[in-house]
Amino acid sequence: MTSGSTTLGPEPGPPLGEFGRPETFFNRELSWLQFDDRVLELAEDPGTPLLERLKFLAIWSTNLDEFFMVRVAGLHDMVDAGLDSPGKDGLTPAGTIGRIREVTAAQQARATRCLRDEVLPALGERGLRVVHLHEVSAEDRDGLEEHFRRQVFPVLTPLAVGLGRPFPYISNLSLSLAVRVRDPETGQEMLARVKVPKEMLPRFMPLPGGCAFVPVEEVIAAQLGALFAGMEILEYSIFRVTRDADFTVGDEADDLLKAVETELRRRRFGEVVRLEVQAGMGEGMRRQLTAALDVEPGDVFEVDGFMDLGDLWDVYKVGGFTELRDPVWQPVTRARLKPEDDEQPDVMGAMREGDILVHHPYDSFSSSVQRLLEQAADDDDVLAIKLTVYRTSDDTPLVPTLVAASERGKQAVCMVELKARFDEQANVRWARKLEEAGVHVVYGLPTLKTHAKCVLIIRREGDGVRHYVHVGTGNYHPTTARLYTDFGLFTCDEAIGADVADMFNGLTGFSRQARYRRVLLAPDLLREGILREIAGTVEAHQEGRPARISMKMNSLVDGACIRALYEASQAGVRIDLNVRGICCLKPGVEGLSETIRVTSVVDRFLEHSRIYAFQRGEDWSVWIGSADLMPRNLDTRVELLAPVTDPSLRAELLDTLERSLADTTHAWDLQPDGDWTRRRPDGEPRSVQRELMARAAEQSA
Repeated sequence: MTSGSTTLGPEPGPPLGEFGRPETFFNRELSWLQFDDRVLELAEDPGTPLLERLKFLAIWSTNLDEFFMVRVAGLHDMVDAGLDSPGKDGLTPAGTIGRIREVTAAQQARATRCLRDEVLPALGERGLRVVHLHEVSAEDRDGLEEHFRRQVFPVLTPLAVGLGRPFPYISNLSLSLAVRVRDPETGQEMLARVKVPKEMLPRFMPLPGGCAFVPVEEVIAAQLGALFAGMEILEYSIFRVTRDADFTVGDEADDLLKAVETELRRRRFGEVVRLEVQAGMGEGMRRQLTAALDVEPGDVFEVDGFMDLGDLWDVYKVGGFTELRDPVWQPVTRARLKPEDDEQPDVMGAMREGDILVHHPYDSFSSSVQRLLEQAADDDDVLAIKLTVYRTSDDTPLVPTLVAASERGKQAVCMVELKARFDEQANVRWARKLEEAGVHVVYGLPTLKTHAKCVLIIRREGDGVRHYVHVGTGNYHPTTARLYTDFGLFTCDEAIGADVADMFNGLTGFSRQARYRRVLLAPDLLREGILREIAGTVEAHQEGRPARISMKMNSLVDGACIRALYEASQAGVRIDLNVRGICCLKPGVEGLSETIRVTSVVDRFLEHSRIYAFQRGEDWSVWIGSADLMPRNLDTRVELLAPVTDPSLRAELLDTLERSLADTTHAWDLQPDGDWTRRRPDGEPRSVQRELMARAAEQSA
């Protein structure tokens, strides 16, 4: 067992009697926390470059915020509704909440120790300091005081609580100071709240030279006398609120855009699911806060150090200190997409010669996906461009490209998923801009999220048209394309093109396709297709042919798929699963899953690609796409998997799978009892991401 491991749910029992007992299923929420645990282990690892350790602490913190906003909030809803029956893992919602409190409190303590005792002292020795205000020189304190008067004080709004002054609304994830003050003339005491305005001020204020930072809340705390003139400051403490931030748009929504905007406004007032307080906060102040915010004592977490470590990103982004970071990686252009001389790549021309596979961030997004859309927008023979947008960035070139295509008279269609969690506001903004520019914007169905990653280009050629298709595993987001590992298939396959065209017709019109030629589409056919592939592999094994299942995904939760994998294992099929995050399947259990191995890779790039591969004899059936094996993906989302039939492209996908399974530097193995054990090199260390960077650099040379 590793130092930070967490056992999930009940201990494994005897060999499987029937599927659905606690012995067969790990708790989903605790499995999510175990992914956070692996991120935290990288922050604790002395072998990780110092600024990357800081980055992993920030990632751990923001991951935990999302977990409380979505998953813990959902559990509270279940408890409030009286739904307290045990799940497949044997834990009730209330029992799960109790376990979550234990695990997250332990993780918070580890993160605090790691930052305070290891990372910050080591960074300070290298010339990059994050310090408390009392550690700052008198000269720098004078400078901070002057800065406070000029730029901080004007944007602060102290809000007192008392007669005629109700407790103020505390926004989600905001950092605040609770202050108890007394009027020296009357003796009256009052509680007040001062919000730390992180939207307008940097959380960590730079000192002269730009290589030392002080938390802004400490600067504000030192100047409370200026905010409460003439009052005695009796006590102050920092606190932070996390609210339920999930929402559902119902079937009855006639105008999806307006419905999402309404729900976004409601999100601000969601139930408080976590209250973080500074260690040492007085008991009276703590009671007053918990009562005002209607928080259960178990949902109050003490933080003995910096609160909201997600803001450490600001320190990570400081210039210089390259020796404290991972080596810079510059994505390369695939050989088939390399232009001659100084010309732009002819992506569509290359596609006509055969399918192309790209793997971000090893391969460039700009010279592949982005270039395809730009080329299509400029091509007079292109009649239509259609794409799905789930998450994108404010600086994305894709949206302006669609606008340009529309202005050139092409049919430009963008399926914008307004309900992409925590990107809703950005997608609403982009949707309005696209509509104003004349692009056909479609929002999909209220009860389904469109998560498929597809581009369809229809080009006039000869006396007909040709379909150019891109199917990806990740979002059309140029920033995350440099941070997430994702595959993309470029193809002119007629059947896939017709299928994707049918999918878009279903999303923009009013139709339900009963069958597709080549692709697997959720919510109607994808689970069925995966189960069929598993069953076919079992059949091949029973016939004495080589048979193996190898999968790479973000999460494995779906009960039907897990049961099928158990049955395949009981039949003797070798099953290798590379699951980055949540895994509810129990591997290596005698009589249940003895042939199943589960590994997780957590490294500098976020593993995000989905590959589903099934060996039957000498042949492999290989699929890539947007879907994880989770009920939400298979039942309540539009998802698409496409087959990869070109032998060389299939070989590359299988090679990536094998490298992922063989990693010995940033890989963990899931044990039958729920522990994740980090691998240690036995001989020459192997890293899938380093190997793929080296291969990409060699191929581009």
